[in-house]
Amino acid sequence: MSSNVIIMIVVFVVVALVTILIVRGRAAKAKREREAQAAPATPRDPFAADQNTGGDPAQIKAGDLLEFGNEKFFVRGTLRISEGGYDWAEHFFQSDDSATRLWLTVEHDPDLQVSRWRDRPDLDIEPTSKSITIDGTDYEIVEHGTASYRSEGTTGLNEKGGLDYVDYEAPNGKMLAFERFDHGRWEVSTGESIPVGSFTIYSSS
Repeated sequence: MSSNVIIMIVVFVVVALVTILIVRGRAAKAKREREAQAAPATPRDPFAADQNTGGDPAQIKAGDLLEFGNEKFFVRGTLRISEGGYDWAEHFFQSDDSATRLWLTVEHDPDLQVSRWRDRPDLDIEPTSKSITIDGTDYEIVEHGTASYRSEGTTGLNEKGGLDYVDYEAPNGKMLAFERFDHGRWEVSTGESIPVGSFTIYSSS
């Protein structure tokens, strides 16, 4: 047998082995993909803190659309607030048919926490005592401080500034907040915590 014939046989065998390996590799990959698609998803709590099924609240920005059940609101502006290395965000929004300003607080303390608030311009009060009663609910002071803010979108505030705040909380989980921007008057809001997965975020981008 000539050397040329031997070389041809060797080349043929090598090509055949490579082809077999490629075919087997593709078949194994296809099998893994079919098994992954067929595997049932592990049941999860849709409202758990790590289940951001409706988008990431930490990424909310001006222009996004927020959907709470049948209610839809556009985020008009955002405040990025910082105090001693601790950061949180306040997102202001309102519907087309309402002048009432609502807002959403998003913070990590240490887990992701979201609270929904409503401005209460009807309450002409200041945080001068440790407890305050509003609408039959007794609130106790839990926190106060001074922070800096950076404004994005439409907030009615300066691009940068200072913020004084005093937070109260009731035994039933309801919250009361006082905020004073740039040494202005105290603004009062009432709110409550909401599950992370209880609303949907539609990004403007």
